[in-house]
Amino acid sequence: MASNREPGQIGNTEWLARRAAASLPADSQQTWKRLAGLQLPEFVDQRHTVGSYPWPQGAARDLLDATMACTDLVLVAPVYWFSFPSTLKTYLDHWSAWMRIEGLPFKEEMAKKRLYLITTSGDRAKAQPMIDSTQLCARFLAMEFGGTLWGKGGPPDAVQSDLTALASAEMFFKRAAA
Repeated sequence: MASNREPGQIGNTEWLARRAAASLPADSQQTWKRLAGLQLPEFVDQRHTVGSYPWPQGAARDLLDATMACTDLVLVAPVYWFSFPSTLKTYLDHWSAWMRIEGLPFKEEMAKKRLYLITTSGDRAKAQPMIDSTQLCARFLAMEFGGTLWGKGGPPDAVQSDLTALASAEMFFKRAAA
């Protein structure tokens, strides 16, 4: 989850994601990571100077391990300035390093996963750049793109009145399983 809400507050996007996740079978394993709470270091692009990257440490290693262990990866992020929140962008930037860790088959393993996006914004058009970016990430890593669940966000609890988003949330992960 990539919201920058104050700790303990559930925003529209997280609420919608939890609504969608509630429709998963009871035995589905779910791991929720709040990116804002992690001490993820800034990404430093060394592709053209060093080439390979060392194994990450601390929070970055925990996030890498969780990413490698999942079968489905769901990006849960409200639209911030027509794009990803900075915490999610930093996580995605680290993928550039993880593709270049000697002995880590990052790209090959990511190709076995399905990528989803759950997001909210004031209107759907404002979410399109983030939706496009997510689809491009999936395509670059040969991941299956499971789809986007969008809801009308804005003030607290706004998405709870978006009947289309609520109905879509109930079926979001069922469509991918079919």
